[in-house]
Amino acid sequence: MEKFKILIVEDEKQMAMFIEMELKHEGYEVDIAYDGLTAIKKVEKHNFDIIILDIMLPGLNGMEVCREIRKSYKVPIIMLTAKSDIRDKVNGLDIGANDYITKPFAIEELLARIRVIQRNTTVSLDEIRFDDLIMNNKMHKVMRGDKQIDLTKKEYDLLETLLINKNIVLTREKLIEKVWGYDYEGDTNVVDVFIRYLRSKIDDNFQNKLISTVRGVGYVIKGDK
Repeated sequence: MEKFKILIVEDEKQMAMFIEMELKHEGYEVDIAYDGLTAIKKVEKHNFDIIILDIMLPGLNGMEVCREIRKSYKVPIIMLTAKSDIRDKVNGLDIGANDYITKPFAIEELLARIRVIQRNTTVSLDEIRFDDLIMNNKMHKVMRGDKQIDLTKKEYDLLETLLINKNIVLTREKLIEKVWGYDYEGDTNVVDVFIRYLRSKIDDNFQNKLISTVRGVGYVIKGDK
């Protein structure tokens, strides 16, 4: 079985080497980039399963690197930074980071976050079909019938999470964890807002509605299609 490949983007060499040592001990294949430009070049040349990305980098900072990677790649990104300002967390998640850890951190926490992403990646499919909806993860495209549906990253991730967990009612808290990340500290009502956005694009103009609300619990896509 091919090893899970992780790219560490960290300019503090001792920190990078410490994380590398721990990850290799856990059986991961690891590469390191000490600046943002090198990180982008490595992502273009190699297939990584996760990127651990520091924000404070020489040259391109972590936010710019994340934004650039998200233009072409869906690889999961864990932001790693000394900044604890909620605005940095929100900005990182908004531009495409999957999770966020603030320094100093316990290596066990980082390993746990990696395992969660690893499990979610394992169940993710190149193409997901339900009813007349097709989600093509390779092309990052959603079709319903013969109509292409344009989704934001959060809407796309929310739909993918609901499809992967078909027939499982997901609470707002669980959707926050899976789509916005563990460190999200905003109101859980954001889930209701994005469900409305998603429904307006994939349900409102179609006879068969895909997303169901379970009152007092959460949301689900039900069916055997």
